[in-house]
Amino acid sequence: MTDAAIGDSASTGPAAGPRRTPLTHVHEALGATLTDFAGWLMPLRYGSETAEHRAVRGAAGLFDLSHMGEVTVAGPGAAEALDYALTGSFANLAPGRARYTMICAPDGGVLDDLIAYRLSDAEFLVVPNASNAVEVARQLTERAAGFDAKVTDRTSDYALIAVQGPRAADILAAVTDARLGELKYYASYPATVAGARVLLARTGYTGEDGFEIFAGPGDAEGIWTTLTAAGTEHGLVPAGLAARDTLRLEAGMPLYGNELGPDMTPYDAGLGRVVKLDKPGDFVGRDALAARAGAAARRVLAGLTLQSRRVPRHGYPVLWDGQPAGTVTSGAPSPTLGVPIAMAYVRPEVGEQAAAGDGAGRLAVDVRGRAEPATLVPLPFYKRPA
Repeated sequence: MTDAAIGDSASTGPAAGPRRTPLTHVHEALGATLTDFAGWLMPLRYGSETAEHRAVRGAAGLFDLSHMGEVTVAGPGAAEALDYALTGSFANLAPGRARYTMICAPDGGVLDDLIAYRLSDAEFLVVPNASNAVEVARQLTERAAGFDAKVTDRTSDYALIAVQGPRAADILAAVTDARLGELKYYASYPATVAGARVLLARTGYTGEDGFEIFAGPGDAEGIWTTLTAAGTEHGLVPAGLAARDTLRLEAGMPLYGNELGPDMTPYDAGLGRVVKLDKPGDFVGRDALAARAGAAARRVLAGLTLQSRRVPRHGYPVLWDGQPAGTVTSGAPSPTLGVPIAMAYVRPEVGEQAAAGDGAGRLAVDVRGRAEPATLVPLPFYKRPA
């Protein structure tokens, strides 16, 4: 998709305090609780985060994701540049398809997890997390220097809106010319939504079916308003960051800064599948990742449920026979399961014993000084019905 296909560019420009998205004033009018997240003023919730979570599981939620980064890599050598810069393989990615991938340091540590969309033979759109967008753009620029490709940070040129949930396709169908039945998961193509030219992708971070809409900033409010009206009869509600976090946690999706970081490799998080060691040529971190792939696991990412109502949070110790055996990376009450859940890194032998049924009375989480009994469960906690 070319630059002109989205719409007129708009820059937020320098400003004191967190950056505002093109929809901030809409969130204010809706009475959202706003918070500074990764340097952006974002809606945390509009009312009840539990109600928002349940709406996405049962109907649909509308999200402002305009804080996410957008970086284009364009030119005859764009695919080769990404093959060198990232862990995935892009030379064989068809235009219109997308790939979940990671950018790693030379030592194999994860600098960010990303989605890369192939817009055409010679152009990709890379979407990093908000907190890492500047660094990812810098790293891609440095790594692409030896290839016939240009890296451009386009974050200010995009608004990103997501509609997620089992009714997402019904809602979107009323306001787009796209043939949604032909749009596969992890695919994208140019489309018109609410009269605006956009890049429409079937991706998301909730564990539900859904779509992400890359639009020009000037078109964001019209798209949001039109989707809101179209979704009224389907139970669509605006949803904030709090619901997005519990939704992705139930779906077992990693969060950078929690399950992923520079001191972790993709293998630690059980995501070795994103590392394509067999792709042609070298890539940054290849040697370290190849060594890690053949080594014994140092820790494993596990799912935990608690029997009490007390909630395990990031950083809480996991105990085995009363002794430290790991650390909670993410935890929250699960509206879907009705119990507190957590993801945690634990020692491999602890994970093996607990998985074999030997965890009763031995596995616990230290919740503010009290050992709360825990049970090891497979990830993800939730899978949407087929």
